Amino acid sequence: MSIWSRISAALAALASGEALSAVFDRLRTPPEKSVAFAIAVIALGAKLAKADGTVTRNEVRAFREVFVIPEAEEANAARVFNLARQDVAGFDVYARRIAALFEDGHAVLQDLMEGLFHIATADGDYHEAEDAVLHQVADIFGLSEREFRSLRARCVPDADPDPYEVLGVTPDMPIAEIRSAWRRAVRDSHPDVMMARGVPEEAIRMAEQRLIALNRAWEEISG
Repeated sequence: MSIWSRISAALAALASGEALSAVFDRLRTPPEKSVAFAIAVIALGAKLAKADGTVTRNEVRAFREVFVIPEAEEANAARVFNLARQDVAGFDVYARRIAALFEDGHAVLQDLMEGLFHIATADGDYHEAEDAVLHQVADIFGLSEREFRSLRARCVPDADPDPYEVLGVTPDMPIAEIRSAWRRAVRDSHPDVMMARGVPEEAIRMAEQRLIALNRAWEEISG
């Protein structure tokens, strides 16, 4: 069964009038956490899309930068997006539910944040309102300021991203320590490692972009 069919089943289990955020209470065991991850990215993405006051076709299309969505499954992805957009609960309510669900998974919360950055930059711009929302979500997730800045440097289009921020290091660190940080980040970005911590197979394409950014940063520092 595809993850989109499993998402459809999870949504069908919601009682009439029940908010989408309630679905996370039913997805706490490891097999279902990949479903929760996908719903979390789409739901928070819907809240994020409202941060700059618009929901554009590019932002909806951005989910394809994070997930593989077959045409036959578009309706299931769209239903999550629309349910979250219509829910009066704020993004912080969703973020806290998700943080509680993945309370032992700091790395997967970083993966989730990366998906949100892809959605935020889908229209070619990165707005202050979106940055403020993502910063608050990162705080709720327990990410450090350095981790947030690293994600932003890696994901937000910039003519000249700081390679040290991309790797989450500082220029005054020994080169051996920087190399270790780069190797650790590359290892943590392996598809098998990501899936083991709850990232659905349909979202592994994020690893490709991440590895390009990590390796480019290391080459710039070491070269």
